Amino acid sequence: QTRAIHVGSVQVGGGAPVVVQSMTNTHTTDVAATVAQIDRLEKAGCKIVRLAVPDDKAAEAISPIRQAINLPLIADIHFDHRLAIKAAKNGADGLRINPGNIGGAKNTAKVVEAAAKYGLCLRIGVNAGSLEKDLLAKYDGPTADAMVESAINHIRAVEALGFTNFKISIKASDVLKTIEAYTRLSSATDFPLHVGVTEAGFGLCGTAKSAVGIGVLLFKGIGDTIRVSLSGDPVDEIRVAYQILRSLGLGARGPEIISCPTCGRTQIEVVKIAKEVEAALGHLESPITIAVMGCVVNGPGEAKEADIGIAGGKSHGILFKKGDRIAKVEHSRLVEALVSEVKKMSLS
Repeated sequence: QTRAIHVGSVQVGGGAPVVVQSMTNTHTTDVAATVAQIDRLEKAGCKIVRLAVPDDKAAEAISPIRQAINLPLIADIHFDHRLAIKAAKNGADGLRINPGNIGGAKNTAKVVEAAAKYGLCLRIGVNAGSLEKDLLAKYDGPTADAMVESAINHIRAVEALGFTNFKISIKASDVLKTIEAYTRLSSATDFPLHVGVTEAGFGLCGTAKSAVGIGVLLFKGIGDTIRVSLSGDPVDEIRVAYQILRSLGLGARGPEIISCPTCGRTQIEVVKIAKEVEAALGHLESPITIAVMGCVVNGPGEAKEADIGIAGGKSHGILFKKGDRIAKVEHSRLVEALVSEVKKMSLS
């Protein structure tokens, strides 16, 4: 159980559902491109968005971006506390800082003062790659213990300034180190935790590392908001995040397409059809489980819990709902029939 804080209008912690967030990879100074990407992220289900603020021009761009979007906006700050203050003045809803590289206690205090003045949330972000030198020497490297001590020191320092509207992250690119650090920190504080595996990579590798690291922590009850860090289109981060939540029973959004691994009994092109179904129905927001099965052994039998599905047969396929066959369909019309029926279900 963690205390509740607010990032703009979004509650994080305090029993609220796990909040999915992401970060833009456009140049923040390109306002049109950044707004367009944020709109895509919102449509995919993103609830909080962060953007990089590497210089004054990026800090100034926050104002027109903030006016053009609906999501709470977090400014990601490193090295220069003045950029955090400028971002706060220009309408950011939150500031992400790493006290380990923001320039010491005095500069951290100035950022906290700005956050309090403008009613912003802070994220205290501790990363294995940017720990304080004294802790690296004490623990002989960026261990989980070093990360936890760094986080606790920063928590105490910010609390001492009378500020409590903040959450904490304590990330590493190593999955086991990340799990260990968050597990220890969660027993030492009740501030909300922003969970993720930093620099997870791209594609299959990044997805697997994020799913394991974030999934294990959420299964243990640790984590109030998550960001899946993948190289590439940030919309993919949102899709992976919701699949992680769905697999743990922590929330579902849009269609989940389950399909059999295929074998010698397969009567239809499962992968091709599954991709066509995803392309046709991926925009739906309501949760629905759709099965694409290669033969009548797997469907509807093994997929009887799916809301709706198709299965291949020797000459025709079948359309089924909750395990009950509702139509016999030619192979060439399977996708059409399935999509049509799903749309009817979504409208009802």
